[in-house]
Amino acid sequence: MSKLTHFNQSGEAHMVDVGEKQETLRVAVTEGRIFMLPETLALIQRGDHKKGDVLGIARVAGIMAAKKTADLVPLCHPLALTHVNIDLTAEPENSAVHCVATVKTRGQTGVEMEALCATQVALLTIYDMCKAVDRGMSIDGVQLLEKAGGKSGHWTRDTA
Repeated sequence: MSKLTHFNQSGEAHMVDVGEKQETLRVAVTEGRIFMLPETLALIQRGDHKKGDVLGIARVAGIMAAKKTADLVPLCHPLALTHVNIDLTAEPENSAVHCVATVKTRGQTGVEMEALCATQVALLTIYDMCKAVDRGMSIDGVQLLEKAGGKSGHWTRDTA
């Protein structure tokens, strides 16, 4: 296992120096779900929620979160993102909404944190917009599915 990179030789937290790293296309894909009552999911799917288009607003929130990750996670580098996609899919069989975030940049460090942040905030936005009718919703399974680029190359979660 590799050593933790956010600590210097004295064990103090620091921002990793990426100045000498090669710029490459970096991609990260993450997922997560928010589980809810079937009635809550039906309300979202019908699009007649009093607060507006729940999935549309959650999509924009996820994009904004990816762009603001360095402001939220102390040791993340601010990155110029080239693409953010938030895919929200209703899953009636699970009484859930599934979120897949894909984030890209061309740079010296990866975008895993941006994709994870995007997924979390998109799902939190759904919770926020629907909590008046369903406080028992739960967010689960937020995880990295795939990353590409950089020295460590391509990685894909083993789903077997």
